[in-house]
Amino acid sequence: MDFIDFQKLPFETKCDIITMKSTFLTVRKHEEFNIFLYYAGKFFIEVFYSSKQAKVIMLNGFELMDNKKLEGYLDKISLPQL
Repeated sequence: MDFIDFQKLPFETKCDIITMKSTFLTVRKHEEFNIFLYYAGKFFIEVFYSSKQAKVIMLNGFELMDNKKLEGYLDKISLPQL
């Protein structure tokens, strides 16, 4: 599955892909959210979790070459194995 196909899926199916077919890389904090970063083979997925609301608020996929999105994680992960 590529990034474009992932973006078209319903929320529940995206969650299934994250739990069954993606690799957890790291987590960072941003304001009230914990943002979990996953690697799905051809793209990355951010899971925005609100501790206050105790639920996932948003899923955001982005392509491997989107360096701007990766900047917030570069100090926490090593990507050579990907």
